[in-house]
Amino acid sequence: MDASDADPGRPIRLFSVNSSSQGGPLVVSACLAGFKCRYDGGAKPDRDVAGLAAEGLALPLCAELMGGLPVPRPPAEIVGGDGEDVLDGHARVITRDGEDVTDAFVRGANAAAVVAAQVGCPAAVLQERSPSCGVRTIYDGTHSGKLKQGCGVLAAALRRRGIAVVTAGVARERRR
Repeated sequence: MDASDADPGRPIRLFSVNSSSQGGPLVVSACLAGFKCRYDGGAKPDRDVAGLAAEGLALPLCAELMGGLPVPRPPAEIVGGDGEDVLDGHARVITRDGEDVTDAFVRGANAAAVVAAQVGCPAAVLQERSPSCGVRTIYDGTHSGKLKQGCGVLAAALRRRGIAVVTAGVARERRR
């Protein structure tokens, strides 16, 4: 079945999750599952991701909350690189107000990656453009709304543990 065949009231399975072949649940950005954990206090719900979480096939995580940041919080962007560079100590995560929140981002990303590995997560569906969850695109660090290629801190931490990361849109395309 592809997306066009789906019952509009029932979520599409983005991946075939079978504990014997692929391991544990998917990790998903908690905001995509409908949790109000974004910097602005909102969510970014994705029907399919929320459905996976409701069915117990996905584990919603928010690395920023796991790192100790509050909701709401000032928006933050990676300055001087991307999530890989942050983990390597060559870039920083800075709020619009100029506060350095790098340590919280690294702490949360590493904690979330450990949880993902412990539950046998085969892949993660993450929110694009986020300084934590961006898979291919993040904001450029100027707080001007401009984007650049690169990944977020959580995406980098998951990849380092061998966990595939995709955006919800890419996951749907692969399903078709």
